[in-house]
Amino acid sequence: MTEKTTLYRSVLYIPASKERALDKARTLDCDAIIFDLEDAVTPDEKTSAREILARELAKGGYGHRQRIVRINALDTEWGRDDASAVAYMDCDAVLLPKVDGPADTQALAELTGDLPIWCMLETPRGVLNALAIADHAPVSGFILGTNDLAKDIGCATGGDRSAMMTALQTCLMAARAAGIICVDGVYNAFKDDDGLKTECEQGRALGMDGKTLIHPAQLAIANAAFAPTQDQIDLAKRQIEAFDAALARGEGVAVVDGKIVENLHIETARATLTRADAIARRA
Repeated sequence: MTEKTTLYRSVLYIPASKERALDKARTLDCDAIIFDLEDAVTPDEKTSAREILARELAKGGYGHRQRIVRINALDTEWGRDDASAVAYMDCDAVLLPKVDGPADTQALAELTGDLPIWCMLETPRGVLNALAIADHAPVSGFILGTNDLAKDIGCATGGDRSAMMTALQTCLMAARAAGIICVDGVYNAFKDDDGLKTECEQGRALGMDGKTLIHPAQLAIANAAFAPTQDQIDLAKRQIEAFDAALARGEGVAVVDGKIVENLHIETARATLTRADAIARRA
């Protein structure tokens, strides 16, 4: 189930082969780090990257940042060795690429034991099997691999992402049904602040927990987009106060700003304040 006080507004990819980048990540304002042994590491660096990452994680110093290690797929020459190594690393979760179904996560769990599993949903089959994957006991989060997914679908990637909206919402609905985290895919143009802001706001409106990022310059925008605004915080407080007063009068609903407030709205209001409090404690 989702840990409501754990934040995933900004989830930054860091190449596991780059010691300087791994060290700098200890100071970055991100909620989670994906230490990447897959796409960001060349074939001739795979083995050394695994060793470097184990050593850096053992040093600690990553503070509040969730430490997620993306391994190579199990059907590659590096995947099983990655999984066996990650089982002993000081990390919070292992991320498996190109998950097509629960059999993939079961095979990983046999190598990583009780370590929480996150899944890259980046294939059409994986999207169509999203609920079965989310319901598999070791799974605690989804990362959407929108670049690979768009390639496999053959759809457009820019603009409002309408061409892949069915896939985005299918994954998100499955995650919510299973009570796990769902993090949106990357925005490739890391110098395009306006485009990133728009896509972050879209992801937040859909209900995503946060955004995967490819560059530290993207952190501030994602952190802001996936945080409650002061207006939302103030409204949540007023809704709770008005609803409590209504209950004290023996009434089941309240009215705030001309709108009915029922128990379901109070659940949302409390979730907003819980998230705001977690962010405030992070500062």
